Amino acid sequence: KALQLLGVMAQRRVALDTITFNAAISACEKGSEWDKALWLLRVMLQSQVESSTITCNAAISACEKCGEWEMALRLFWEMAQSGVESDTIACNAAIAACERGGRWEKALQLLRLMAQINVDPNTITFNAAISTCEKSEAWETALRLFNLMVRSEVGADMITFNAVITACEKAGERDDALQLFVVADHSKMELEQLLWMLRPALQCSSVSSSGSR
Repeated sequence: KALQLLGVMAQRRVALDTITFNAAISACEKGSEWDKALWLLRVMLQSQVESSTITCNAAISACEKCGEWEMALRLFWEMAQSGVESDTIACNAAIAACERGGRWEKALQLLRLMAQINVDPNTITFNAAISTCEKSEAWETALRLFNLMVRSEVGADMITFNAVITACEKAGERDDALQLFVVADHSKMELEQLLWMLRPALQCSSVSSSGSR
């Protein structure tokens, strides 16, 4: 419907501006129509309508949510090169794209870029980056990111601890996983949630104790 309205406006020679295109691209994002979002970006360029941070955020998110992680990253870098200001939303979408593509090194690169351009990471940022490391079995990097998250005073949640503990579990680092229990407890998480996340490490610990008897 958004594209149909744009077509009607064009036929009636109604001037299309940044706000109009933003609304249409956002509609494409919500409708998981990444290809149409990119088409609208091309139309904006051809029409010499200036794109904004909101424009690029919607297009990047549309690609990321549809699994087009390479295109999402490409759009992010093109956004930076064109002088459009990046914000936390854009960086989060790009890092989430790295998670889908299993590109943990690129996720770290984006985190470093955020520091350089003074964009503050939030819980979603770190969760996506840590999850990328967990899925890539880069457990030591996942722990370093978690420590950075704590030092930066960014609040951790169940997703954070689940990703870090799973990363340690995959690497057989039971002690590191158990130590996170103490950190999580200080974060005032529900005990039931903590025990559920730590169950693989606790089971392994129990088996080890039984075997030593």
